[in-house]
Amino acid sequence: MSNPGPQLAQDISVEERLAGFDDIPLFMKSLPDDDSENATMLALQSLAHEGTPDEIAQNFKEQGNEYFKGKRYREAMGFYKQGIDAKPEDKSLLEALLCNAAACNLELRNYGSVLRDCSKAISLNEKCAKAYYRSALALLALDRVDEAIDCCNRCLAFDPENMGMKTAYEKALKAKKEKEAREQVKQERIRKEEEERRILSAAYQARNIIDVPKPDGSSNPYTPHWDPDDSTKSTLIVPVFFLYPQYATSDVITEFVENTPFAAHLEVMFPPNAPPPEWDQKKEYVNGKLVVYAMTRRKRLLKVGKNMTLLDVCSASKAKAGEPKDGLELKDGCLTFAVLPKGTDVEKKWVEEFKAARDKD
Repeated sequence: MSNPGPQLAQDISVEERLAGFDDIPLFMKSLPDDDSENATMLALQSLAHEGTPDEIAQNFKEQGNEYFKGKRYREAMGFYKQGIDAKPEDKSLLEALLCNAAACNLELRNYGSVLRDCSKAISLNEKCAKAYYRSALALLALDRVDEAIDCCNRCLAFDPENMGMKTAYEKALKAKKEKEAREQVKQERIRKEEEERRILSAAYQARNIIDVPKPDGSSNPYTPHWDPDDSTKSTLIVPVFFLYPQYATSDVITEFVENTPFAAHLEVMFPPNAPPPEWDQKKEYVNGKLVVYAMTRRKRLLKVGKNMTLLDVCSASKAKAGEPKDGLELKDGCLTFAVLPKGTDVEKKWVEEFKAARDKD
C-alpha cells in the first residue's frame, strides 16, 4: 500500500532543503546584511528598532544573550554592538552590553577589543567587577601579567569575596612567577653568550685572527668553539675551508683543532692509494704532493710547512714590529686556505696571479 502522505520533490537535494532554513530567522547561522531582501527579516529588523533607545538596546541585549547561550559568539556580539549603538540612557544597561560584548571578544580571542569594551564599562561604573575580571583574563592572554595583577587588586579592593577574581589573581601570580623564571633563564643565557663572545674575542686577538662577520648578520652553522674535552678552554677548534683554485671547488673541515698539523687532514682527505676526487681531472691531488697557502688580511702569502699546525700558521701571520695589524681573516666563522699541486705550473700561475692582484690593489 502506497504512503498517502505528502511527498517531497525528488529533484531537491538535502543540501538545498537545509539551505532553505537559512532564510528563517530562528535557524539563521549569521546575521543578514542590511540590504537583505528577506521580508520576514526586514519586518523583524523594523520591530527591533522601534521603541525608546533603552527598549531597543534591551531587545538587542536579550537576542545577544540567546546567541551567547548557544556559543554563537560572533552573532551575539553583533547584537550587543547594535544595542550599544542604540545609545541607551540607562547606564547600567549600557554597562551590561559592554561587558557582554567583552565576553564575546574574550571567547573570540579579540583581546584588544575586550580591553576597550571593559575600559568603557569601568568609565560608567568604577566598581564593575565583570569588566575588571574580563580585562584581567585578556591581559593574561597577552602576557601582560603585571597589569592583570593590578586589575585583580583593584577589583578585590571593593569586592574581596569575588571567587572568579580570586582565581584570576592566583593565576596571574603564577603567570608572573613563571614569566620571571623564564626571564631569569633568558638573561643567564644572554650573559653566558656574551661572556663566551668576550673570551673568544680575546682568543682571536691572541692568535692574530681577525673576525670578519657577514654584513647581513647571518652566521655559518659551523662556528669556532673550545675543545669540549679541555676544561681550561685553551684549545680552539675552528671551521676551515680548503680551496682548490684550479677547479673552483672546496672542502670544509668543520672541526680543525688548532694544535693539529695540516698534514694530518691532507692525509685523510687525499690518501695515496685511494681513488682521486671526481673533480681532480689530472689526478694531481695526492698527499705528499700538495702545498697549502694562507692569505693574511694585508694580502701576505704564507706557505704552510708540512708539520705546521693551525696555531703555528696563526703565529706566522702576525705583522712585524712597526707594521700595521695583520693576521688570518675569519670570514663567516671560517678560516680559508688554498691547496695546490706542489711544484706545478698550476701553483706557479696561482701565486703570480695572487701577487699581481695584491699589487694592483
